[in-house]
Amino acid sequence: MKIKDFRDDYWFLSNFFRCRFTYNEFEYKSVEHAFQAAKAIEKKDHDNIAASKKPGEAKRWGRLVSLRQDWEKVKDGIMYDIVKAKFEQNLGLKKLLLDTGDAELLEGNTWGDVYWGVNSISEVGQNKLGKILMRVREELSND
Repeated sequence: MKIKDFRDDYWFLSNFFRCRFTYNEFEYKSVEHAFQAAKAIEKKDHDNIAASKKPGEAKRWGRLVSLRQDWEKVKDGIMYDIVKAKFEQNLGLKKLLLDTGDAELLEGNTWGDVYWGVNSISEVGQNKLGKILMRVREELSND
């Protein structure tokens, strides 16, 4: 079975799904808030992103900040840590993730993100987020 996008019943898999969790001793409203804030060099930029009302706003702010010099090397590991924190700290979401069983999780999208996801029509892309979710699911199933 494949879950081809993170909408409707699978919205909870999206980085834009709103849920509170702590990462690096700071509370965030969504994975998107935490990930975009992690890019920032300046504390004020981090705090502005973290305070954003909506995940889309956090994403827009994240595009405007000066990136950490090591961002390209560390971003995958940071995404993994943030996604894992989301599901470890929200037991209802953990159960929903585990309930996906062994389904392949594809972050299908129409906006051209073939790094974190895949093209919804061709299913071509690296699907890094989907792979992280499946890794976290595997690890949490062994707890």
